[in-house]
Amino acid sequence: MIVAQLSDVHAAPGNDNMSRLTCAVSWLAEVKPDAVVVSGDLIDGGWTEGYAQIESCLNALNCPVLVVPGNSDDRRALSSAFTHRHGQVDNCEAVHFMAEFGAIRLVGLDTSLSGSAGGDVAQHLDWLKQVLDLPGAQSTLIFTHHHVVPCGIPPIDAVIAHGRKELGGLLEQRSRGQLAISSGHVHRPMSAMLGPIPAHICGSICAANPLWFGGPSIPTVNDPPMIMIHRFAADGLVSSHVGI
Repeated sequence: MIVAQLSDVHAAPGNDNMSRLTCAVSWLAEVKPDAVVVSGDLIDGGWTEGYAQIESCLNALNCPVLVVPGNSDDRRALSSAFTHRHGQVDNCEAVHFMAEFGAIRLVGLDTSLSGSAGGDVAQHLDWLKQVLDLPGAQSTLIFTHHHVVPCGIPPIDAVIAHGRKELGGLLEQRSRGQLAISSGHVHRPMSAMLGPIPAHICGSICAANPLWFGGPSIPTVNDPPMIMIHRFAADGLVSSHVGI
């Protein structure tokens, strides 16, 4: 099974990010993913009309599309626009998803907070516990918008997801069957560990942030649009960062 992850499109009339998304989708058409996950920040500047354009672009891949919102998204407008959003969950205002594909369970956790660039996972851990304890799928891959491991870039770590230690404790208690967690928000591809499982950060469709650790100079940014490919096979999961 192949799951493609896209993140941080930040589409708006004043940028070329829809063109960057179109290029990524054209590349993915050759890979033929079994599902696509979009891990938040689809639009920028309140351009809710962009949701319909993004949905139309992704529908060209002819596979299920699963979405969680980011801090720049409008939950209600996103939910209304993505009429065929796969695996949607009725959980008050939160826009989670949960879907099973054979032995694989894909779970999306809405970490966004109204009026804040930061995120929070703690408020949804009870729901996540219930999902992780469900019978059926043998392995679970979790998606969030906000990163759950520090990236080392000071202004971005200032808006990291709260409750990540509690999340790590939960995943350690239920480490069997949890393959990885993969986020967005940082606009750079990264990989680390959260307790016993890999914690990835998917690069962005929009222009990347510099890999700046707070020093006196800011490194040059030359990164192309980035996506991830998560490939499940009999011998496990391999997650690839891909520049388009």
